Amino acid sequence: MEKVVKQSRMTESLVDFYSKKRVLITGHTGFKGAWLCLWLKHMGADVCGYSLDVPSNPALFEAAHVADGMTSIQGDLRDFALLKKSLQAFQPEIVVHMAAQSLVRRSFIDPVETYSTNVMGTVHLFEAVRQTPSVRAVVNVTSDKCYENREWVWGYRETDPMGGYDPYSSSKGCSELVTSAYLRSYFHPDAYEDHGVSLASARAGNVIGGGDFAEDRLIPDMVRAFMKKDAVHIRSPHAIRPWQHVLDPLSGYLMLAQRLYVDGPQFGGGWNFGPSDHSELEVGQVVERFASFWGEGANWSLADGHHPHEAGLLKLDCSKARSRLKWAPGLDAHQALAWTAKWYKAFEENQKGMGELSRAQVRQYEGLCI
Repeated sequence: MEKVVKQSRMTESLVDFYSKKRVLITGHTGFKGAWLCLWLKHMGADVCGYSLDVPSNPALFEAAHVADGMTSIQGDLRDFALLKKSLQAFQPEIVVHMAAQSLVRRSFIDPVETYSTNVMGTVHLFEAVRQTPSVRAVVNVTSDKCYENREWVWGYRETDPMGGYDPYSSSKGCSELVTSAYLRSYFHPDAYEDHGVSLASARAGNVIGGGDFAEDRLIPDMVRAFMKKDAVHIRSPHAIRPWQHVLDPLSGYLMLAQRLYVDGPQFGGGWNFGPSDHSELEVGQVVERFASFWGEGANWSLADGHHPHEAGLLKLDCSKARSRLKWAPGLDAHQALAWTAKWYKAFEENQKGMGELSRAQVRQYEGLCI
């Protein structure tokens, strides 16, 4: 009888499922975290965010007034006492861990911050979850860069070994190993009746969308240059990346958390959420397409000088998510770039109403893909 009940609950849409659910997001002031908060609030969830201050100026979090209608806590993952207090005060049912030092080039400059945030921050979160009985589902968002990248032409599967050339990639591989250790040591599926927590990790590719203003990222670098009528300087025009609109992996995270909550630990472990093969483009192709959407003032050139190591080819195999979660990317690279350019052009022209435009894109995505 229990299995029948669980299967029938999976007929719920994401909107129905998340309505009134208590969801805590770490890293909610960041680009992906802000979009996730907007989407969850749209679905009627009770949302709490735990993060450092807004990471850039401007930022989606402020431009779209993401803090309205949710609980927002300014805190560091490395402050275990505050993190535990925050979880226990909010009593979340679902936790999505997105807080991280997420920039490859910055990780070369400050590896200590990168490892302490991305590795020990994950440990602190899992320890706080262990001491918060309300939590039923946890998704740790890492990165496609967690894999030992051999630059082969086929996509990495969830069973491939962890690795990482640079401190950032390595720290994400370490975060995956921490997740695996906690899954086997404290949240083991065989002891689910005792601990009641389902734990998974999610790995996505190069995410684009309106509102990303981080340093040393392709789309934000282009936007800053184009707004000034300057040429953007491109480091690796022939590098291939799995480009995807931010709402695509977020839909995967939401579907995964739903299945963890409803069906339990059988959906634990690692999951890839990447684009389809035709959305894996060279950097130069992305620049040219985005520039065409932008219009006047969009120019680019090759950057001179020595640059830190960057992977030349990185692909994900998402057959597991397609078959078991029935997830698939909703937007191709052309659509993703068009939606992204529309957001930034509106921001350039007015800088008002970005919350409504962002929510409109969420609704449009739901209509097309959910």
